[in-house]
Amino acid sequence: MKIRHTGRTRRFALGSTVALTVAGMNAPAVLGFANDQYHHYVINRPAYKAEYGHWQTLVLPAEFRINAIHAALLRTGKVLIIAGSGNNQKNFDAGTFRSLLWDPVANTYKNVPTPADMFCGGHTALPDGRMLVAGGTRRYEALDGAVKKAAGTMRIRNEDPDAAHTLPRGTVFRAPDGREYVSTDDVTVPAATKTGAGTATVVKAAETRVFAEAVVPGRASVLDAPAQFTVKGLTGADARNVYGTAERMTLEKQDYQGIRAAFEFNPDTELYEQVTDMAYARWYPTLTGLGDGRVVTVSGLDDTGQILSGNDNEIYDPARKTWSKAPDRYFPTYPSIFLTATGRLFYSGSNAGYGPADKGREPGLWDLTDNSFRPVPGLRDPELTETSASVLLPPAQAQKVMVLGGGGVGESPLSTARTDIADLNAAQPAFTPGPDLPAGGTRYLNSVILPDDTVFTTGGSRDYRGKHRSDLLKAQTYHPDTNTFTTAAEPTVGRNYHSEALLLPDGRVAVLGSDPLFNDKAGTEPGTFEQRIEIYSPAYLFRGERPELTDAPAAARLGGTVRVATSAPDRISTAKLVRPSSVTHATDVEQRSVALDIGARTADGVALTLPANPNLLPPGWYMLFVTDAAGTPSPARWIQVTP
Repeated sequence: MKIRHTGRTRRFALGSTVALTVAGMNAPAVLGFANDQYHHYVINRPAYKAEYGHWQTLVLPAEFRINAIHAALLRTGKVLIIAGSGNNQKNFDAGTFRSLLWDPVANTYKNVPTPADMFCGGHTALPDGRMLVAGGTRRYEALDGAVKKAAGTMRIRNEDPDAAHTLPRGTVFRAPDGREYVSTDDVTVPAATKTGAGTATVVKAAETRVFAEAVVPGRASVLDAPAQFTVKGLTGADARNVYGTAERMTLEKQDYQGIRAAFEFNPDTELYEQVTDMAYARWYPTLTGLGDGRVVTVSGLDDTGQILSGNDNEIYDPARKTWSKAPDRYFPTYPSIFLTATGRLFYSGSNAGYGPADKGREPGLWDLTDNSFRPVPGLRDPELTETSASVLLPPAQAQKVMVLGGGGVGESPLSTARTDIADLNAAQPAFTPGPDLPAGGTRYLNSVILPDDTVFTTGGSRDYRGKHRSDLLKAQTYHPDTNTFTTAAEPTVGRNYHSEALLLPDGRVAVLGSDPLFNDKAGTEPGTFEQRIEIYSPAYLFRGERPELTDAPAAARLGGTVRVATSAPDRISTAKLVRPSSVTHATDVEQRSVALDIGARTADGVALTLPANPNLLPPGWYMLFVTDAAGTPSPARWIQVTP
């Protein structure tokens, strides 16, 4: 895919940074002042870096350029970047699915064989450091006017209590008037359930769904009323027991369809390993790790393009590599769902796209043990939570979740500058206002927890998918202790839909992806996917010598104490374990920073004590950082937290 690098765009972005810097320096306004050469001088001055940080742009070799739809930091320090088909139907039709492994330290790249289209699936880290990837794309959407064959969801019912029935892809369903429709996937209908005996026997038909499309193209196959269909090829009792029903068969827009496939990415072999399929296909799901190491999986579009109803949530057990049913609860797609210290799950209201505006949007605490849901009130602009960011503020012990920006449902041009914070430790949890985003209304904002207990936020756009050149070349840092934003150096690459940002073990932030709808303000030139990577070095990396951990254990138990070695133990002010990011669509429910208690100091080290609560500190691999009194962090050491 061709990437356009225009000098004009670059000068505009750089010039905006210079203007901000000059105002802060009280420098004279000289005609022609904002040029690349002077800007390069300004942003590379030590004093500037120490206050605002510094950006670098990385252009990958051509064979490794990839549409970064998903990004996850592995326990090896490498970043797994998943494109799948990369929002490119030609790739999908050709079966071209891609993943890339990037080593930010060595700056090396490796293409990874990708066995299924993981585009718009879900992912999360498992306790052993493997990455669970579930769902993805079975079929691309077809917009109004592009649909040639009437199609829709066929509900297949089985009234036979003695046997399940498998119908292969290509099964023909015939309407009463003779019109025929063909299934697009294999499907098995379970046996009906039978209760009672004799005259009190009750048989309840089993049901499953499959997408079906007309044999004959055009309007002649459109059905605007519910109908019952026979299954071509079945005879006798089977023909009576197994049949299809459909509400409509239309030429209207057809949504993306999900897949059931699930894989674990092994960071040692650097390969995907297939595990048991989910019971339900998912496109745009959220995966959230639990305190016992299992993973709850919710929402998504199924294999007919319908949003899952909420009675199809699942839990993955990594020990058995199997799925089981989770409690019923409906959510829109890619909901931001965080594990809290009580074991309940907090839905912040943030989501990323599909679902009605009046259902499943209310934030609240979900208890998996009794399936209760306690609303958390007070979120402002509640109709503008789509494409918003949510983050569990550091330290995780504070149990505060911040919602940042967002927009209206669907292709709405609306966006908000609102940030609100929910205090989940309060007796009556509720949102309270935070500071407005400095750039104004923002969608697709990426938010990254830094080891100095601040949150770096960058990019986003004012309009849907960056329309009308609305990308925001701004970055800022949120300080939970003062509830304020401070300005950071400005990026030069716009980021909107399908962009990600994550913390690297050396304390830098990697920013990837962006999938604008148009390249021009008028909306006539199709957008191109941004394949450059930007790396932000926060200001704390330019303030002198960093603390250093010269040794640390590879593993630690919940509630245990470990000793770490450092040449200057008296410099150590804080210590924390930061869970690596697993991010897509402005959704990163995995990242969290858990404070450690600092105990006895010796001449060459300090003792650190971990919390005992697995819901606060879920088992898995973490980056161990220590910081000095100024907030300057050490490079991280990897440590596995075990029960």
